[in-house]
Amino acid sequence: MSYVKGLICRECGKEYPKAPIHVCEYCFGPLEVTYEYDEINKVISRDIIKSRPPNIWRYAELLPLDTPPTVGKHVGFTPLVRSDNLARVLGVREIYIKNDAVCFPTLSFKDRVVSVALSKTKEFGYKTVACASTGNLANAVASLSASGRLESYLFIPYDLEQSKIIGTTVYGANLIGINGSYDDVNRLCSEVAGRFGWAFVNINIRPYYAEGSKTFGFEIMEQLGWRVPKHIVVPMASGSLITKIWKAINEFDKLGLIDITETKIYGAQAAGCSPITTAVKNGWEIFKPVKPNTIAKSLAIGNPADGYYAMRVMIESGGFGEDVTDEEVVHGMKLLAETEGIFTETAGGVTMAVTTKLIKNGIIPRDESIVVSITGNGLKTQEPLIGKVSNPHIIGAKLEEFEELYNRINHRQKEGGK
Repeated sequence: MSYVKGLICRECGKEYPKAPIHVCEYCFGPLEVTYEYDEINKVISRDIIKSRPPNIWRYAELLPLDTPPTVGKHVGFTPLVRSDNLARVLGVREIYIKNDAVCFPTLSFKDRVVSVALSKTKEFGYKTVACASTGNLANAVASLSASGRLESYLFIPYDLEQSKIIGTTVYGANLIGINGSYDDVNRLCSEVAGRFGWAFVNINIRPYYAEGSKTFGFEIMEQLGWRVPKHIVVPMASGSLITKIWKAINEFDKLGLIDITETKIYGAQAAGCSPITTAVKNGWEIFKPVKPNTIAKSLAIGNPADGYYAMRVMIESGGFGEDVTDEEVVHGMKLLAETEGIFTETAGGVTMAVTTKLIKNGIIPRDESIVVSITGNGLKTQEPLIGKVSNPHIIGAKLEEFEELYNRINHRQKEGGK
């Protein structure tokens, strides 16, 4: 049974039926999905959720499908790792990593949103899907459209990391590189969507697609024993994820699934593409679009679609926004790998570095619970680490050569080097 009421404009409140639309025809505000919460409250409980398989569909009543899912049936429920080694280095009491670097099948949180989007796409009767992407979304749409037997056309900036390009074309998808930024890609895709009538997951299917991000927040609360952390740090590209984590918290609160909702949410961006955090730090009412220039290409959206709403989440929750340099991004990637054995992509390096900065500056207290949102795998963005990590030691296949090397390594470690 579906508990979806329909769509509602986030600006003027005009209501719409369930349809593949994303913009209000009256005020041009973005649309989002609304639910029959009173009815959901009659059929959902902690025990019912816990009894279900460990994937995003355990929260089915709060997802926008009218029928059982047909794509991505095993996506989600990634680990929430209590990170004591990292806590010692940062000097904090309690810090967790929500690790979507191991999300199935393409190692990023985009598998969540795409599973919902493509399942809804098939409900609407589409045969062809498409997206504008900075990499991870293209990977997820390519993989899940292949398993869902949908044709896909995926548009990206031409100069993305090779691993993300290969991680899309391997599924037989039609990948189109655009000579321009993501914002150029997105403008073209809006024109293509109008001309060809395809299901663009982050355009006409966007209200449904975005709902998949809520499961990231649902899982955090369930995995913490049905409570919310005091602080959550979230990377921002379009700004959608941070808004949906906030929506997830409010929905669980509305349904009585959690007891306390005192959570502050912080947005993380790279300094080379920080329209949202710059606006928050300066107290602006709206953000100013920028031209991206950062190694964190998955976050390189200069004119973020949900930027205004992301700003509102940080302000309403009592959180903040911060950005970090490319050098700090690499340091964040290495810090997480060296302390917790988690290899994150550059977006995770941004989030980790921003978390470190917020703690150091006293914005996040050291004695309260913190969750760091890791949304993609480092195997996808290895290029920024070239020349920034140690090279292998090369020796002959002789015991005496290894003993000599071992003694040198051991001596350096005793001297405090690496």
